[in-house]
Amino acid sequence: MPDNNDLAKERTKWAEDRTIMANERTFSSWMGTGLGAVGVAIGLKAVFGAFEPTWAAKLVATIFLLAAIAIFWSACRQAHKTLTRLRERDVEATPSRSFVIFAATMTIATIGTGIILWSL
Repeated sequence: MPDNNDLAKERTKWAEDRTIMANERTFSSWMGTGLGAVGVAIGLKAVFGAFEPTWAAKLVATIFLLAAIAIFWSACRQAHKTLTRLRERDVEATPSRSFVIFAATMTIATIGTGIILWSL
């Protein structure tokens, strides 16, 4: 029969696993929020396509794109902070590099969207 110390260690491992998964879900949710901001920017172009002056609609769309980029990197920073705290307990989790790569990819795509919106 396992002693209480072994049971406590096992419960701690399970709790750490749940924390890792919650961190990944939270990161994913923030990425979705950022993509929602990109969708609003694209929607503004569709709704206000004939709006004059066109630069005003493009400027508002750009604000949403910048907000999306801020959301991507804020999510990345928060995920990294959580992983850093977990690593202090010697836990294996998704490498922080994965979060950075995804945030960078989404940033590049968002900038590309902005370039396309301004060129239309």
